[in-house]
Amino acid sequence: MLWDVSVQKHYPGKDHQFTLDVSFQSQSQRLVLFGPSGAGKTQLLKMLAGLVQPDSGHIRFQHNDLYLSSKGVCTTPQERSLAYVFQEYALFPHLTVLQNIAFSLSKSWLNPAKHMHHPAVVKWLDKFELQALANQYPHQLSGGQRQRVALARALVMQPKAILLDEPFSALDESLRHTLRTELAQVQALLSIPMILISHNPDDVKSFGDEIIEISQGRHIIQAD
Repeated sequence: MLWDVSVQKHYPGKDHQFTLDVSFQSQSQRLVLFGPSGAGKTQLLKMLAGLVQPDSGHIRFQHNDLYLSSKGVCTTPQERSLAYVFQEYALFPHLTVLQNIAFSLSKSWLNPAKHMHHPAVVKWLDKFELQALANQYPHQLSGGQRQRVALARALVMQPKAILLDEPFSALDESLRHTLRTELAQVQALLSIPMILISHNPDDVKSFGDEIIEISQGRHIIQAD
């Protein structure tokens, strides 16, 4: 089993309380977490990445326990080796395209050199056709170019899987279509598991080999 997940977390609030309680198993290489805004999709994705700890349950990936509350297991994000691509891509505005991609390889907080030459960085600059943009800054890029940089930065570390938080939400419809196709091609080429969250039915139709529908913190089991 690729993914075996059962997590629970309660979020207390003054006026509104929210409980996330989701369980699923999946062998899919292209899994979509689908549901309306506020359903709990991003919190679930962050739990998979190790950025948020559940109150209870388990998270298993490729038969490895990433989180197991009954035994006190909670591996760090670094130990999980799951790349997380944020909704707004979270590129560093003061770093060039090359530096943003290379940052994942840095073992210190020092910024990568502007003209560094690392084979892995060169590889992903080439694959995403970013060579001509290597010395540009995020504010000089289009939405589609920023997404390619974010994906290159995620892939340069050779992660075991990629988690994408609403990757197409900031793009117009024509660019959405192009980048859905590109993302599917990257996944097929690398044969790397991807989980994508979205509230857009077209994303589900184009990308989802399997869909986990979430509403109000719960996994909706669809009847046959």
